[in-house]
Amino acid sequence: MTAWAGIADRIGQAADSPFRIARRDNVGGGCINEAYVLYGTDGRRYFIKLNVVAKAAMFAAEAEGLKEILSSHTLRAPRPICWGEAGGQAYLALEYLELDSRGSGARLGQRLAAMHRTGQPQFGWRMDNTIGDTPQPNTPCADWVELWRDRRLRHQLRLAAEHGAPRRLLDKGEQLMAELAAFFTDYRPAPSLLHGDLWAGNVGFADGEPVLFDPAVYYGDREADLSMTELFGGFGSDFYAAYREAWPLDPGYAVRKTLYNLYHILNHFNLFGGAYAAQAEAMIERLLAEAGQTRPR
Repeated sequence: MTAWAGIADRIGQAADSPFRIARRDNVGGGCINEAYVLYGTDGRRYFIKLNVVAKAAMFAAEAEGLKEILSSHTLRAPRPICWGEAGGQAYLALEYLELDSRGSGARLGQRLAAMHRTGQPQFGWRMDNTIGDTPQPNTPCADWVELWRDRRLRHQLRLAAEHGAPRRLLDKGEQLMAELAAFFTDYRPAPSLLHGDLWAGNVGFADGEPVLFDPAVYYGDREADLSMTELFGGFGSDFYAAYREAWPLDPGYAVRKTLYNLYHILNHFNLFGGAYAAQAEAMIERLLAEAGQTRPR
């Protein structure tokens, strides 16, 4: 059985209605996955992601992350239909949504604040997932500083060492790990449901309602999501005003957002290399200065 025949068969089983393919359109998929819109002979449409079989666990975690967002009853996300392996390929079949980039930023800010109020007792999540194509460990723990230090920044620094990062970047990174608690002396975040990869390319609107997709879900400090919205831009002032009205931010966010975005810049170095190493090093130097831990060069 070919991959497409197997996917169609499993969609039919999941939907409890046989599904026959009329056509499929390749819609790209960035640098990680192939992506298609699958059209049925009965008019149904599904969004399909494909990758090598080794990525089946990545798709399973993405499906569970989308379900986690949907279960919060706050923001819309494409509903996972089925996922697994078919014809020698890993796949994820999702509800097809007609997405538009235009919509209410204020509505998105309000609903994101509501999603962040969804919590659990510990930080992390019940399963590991990926940030882009990089493994993201989510082993739960009660201490946020521990999770951010060991499962986020130190994890990325170890990968950076394997990818040939400059020694000075790694050394300064370890200095920062030793001083991380300094950023949380008067601030105790609660475990909030996070999208985890919240840049403008993972947000859209369907029928006027904001939609989140391509998540890297875990429970953590809500500031981590907000920080990433500022990293690459694309979110308007109405979004931030509505979020802050719904749930004001701690004054220390202005400093901690660099700490949270360091994770994504290190990840970009591990994925793409290049100038991201210098950017990460500059961020670490700013953070060490904020912690009062600058070292002579």
